[in-house]
Amino acid sequence: MTTAKQKEEQEWQCGKCGGALQKGKVKVTYLGNDFEVEEYKCPSCGFVLITEKLALGQMAEVEQSLEDK
Repeated sequence: MTTAKQKEEQEWQCGKCGGALQKGKVKVTYLGNDFEVEEYKCPSCGFVLITEKLALGQMAEVEQSLEDK
């Protein structure tokens, strides 16, 4: 039986090599600061899908907190 999570992961394909993307920990560097997030990445070539949630949510929060320093 396929779970909703498995189905969601099966739908994403790498735009670089065509492989199936899988959720995994990814190191992101933003404005000179590193942090780890759980995002889709290609196990074959390392391509990472930056979701809207990360780009507009978490990265915006980090940017705001850095500007406040």
